[in-house]
Amino acid sequence: MGVEALSMDYYAMRCPFVESIVRNTVNRALQNDPTLAAGLLRMHFHDCFVQGCDGSVLIDSTNDNTAEKDSPANLSLRGYEVIDQAKQAIEGLCPGVVSCADIVAMAARDAVLWAGGPVYDIPKGRMDGRRSKIQDTIALPAPSLNSSDLITAFGQRGFSAQEMVVLSGAHTLGVARCSSFKNRLSKFDSTHDVDPTLDSNFARIFTRTCTAGDNTAVPFDWTSTNFDNAYFNALQLGGGVLTSDETLFVSARTRGIVNAYASNQAMFLFDFSQAMVKMGLIDVKEGSQGEVRSSCRKIN
Repeated sequence: MGVEALSMDYYAMRCPFVESIVRNTVNRALQNDPTLAAGLLRMHFHDCFVQGCDGSVLIDSTNDNTAEKDSPANLSLRGYEVIDQAKQAIEGLCPGVVSCADIVAMAARDAVLWAGGPVYDIPKGRMDGRRSKIQDTIALPAPSLNSSDLITAFGQRGFSAQEMVVLSGAHTLGVARCSSFKNRLSKFDSTHDVDPTLDSNFARIFTRTCTAGDNTAVPFDWTSTNFDNAYFNALQLGGGVLTSDETLFVSARTRGIVNAYASNQAMFLFDFSQAMVKMGLIDVKEGSQGEVRSSCRKIN
């Protein structure tokens, strides 16, 4: 992993204002569109789980390469223009110094704070990767996974079951598309039309909303732009939107963790901040393993 090369003050000498540039760029974007907080947080997760936290999700496809961002799992990612704006401002002051991977990590952190989540500092010094291939996105956990699948998927990257549950709490922000959970609403299996783990009132609301089409958005909880523990309260009520959400409460292995976060928001915020720092260290590249891109959308 080589995390020793990362440090909190990695840019202190060479680009001292990088943190305030990213924060101001993010805050401006979120004032215009609060729903982008979820997008920026999800972008960091989707970056880190594929080839490590190396900015590979930002690369545009070319004639001879279909990149990660064109994978079905990434088509609804949002916030690329916020990263571009921050990068442009930084390049104007300290060209060739700050990696796109670090900008994504900082932007996710700032989005969480803006939405009312915890304050936390992250080490910097990630290098940008030179590979972005659509087939690598197979590594992203699907919304259909159950608790034990999720424990395995996150475990392969060094996370405990508790860390998996707390990171799932990122769904306190944002929405799901009907295409990701419509299988729960009708013809669920041979004995149930509707997924029995979905509360019938929620099922009615989701079904009514999804008559508008597969791309319709349903919020994960009733405060979808606020970073709070309402997501875990929703799971307790049978209102988890995705299979991968509700399974956390249905499964005996993770239910106690959901209940703990549902009753203790401060513990959720603290544990989340620690798990985010850890997630930001997945397979980071350092030195010659990567580069500092001039444009976040293409390798140098």
